[in-house]
Amino acid sequence: MNWDQMGGKWKQMKGAVKQKWGKITDDDLDVIAGKQDQLIGKIQERYGITRKAAEKEVNSWSVPPASETAEERERRRAG
Repeated sequence: MNWDQMGGKWKQMKGAVKQKWGKITDDDLDVIAGKQDQLIGKIQERYGITRKAAEKEVNSWSVPPASETAEERERRRAG
């Protein structure tokens, strides 16, 4: 999912973000509002990591479509 799509589905994505980065608060998520740069900055701030490390985390983060089953996810990961 690209960031244009992410912004449009931000309300649905909030749970996945909180699951991945538990130190991000609901208030943070409201401010971030699907903006990649803001998410990177907040991860950097909350976790005390470099911007480059935060960018790497966000860029490698992949959220499967909600309709994807666990079996489909596993197949996709296996390559």
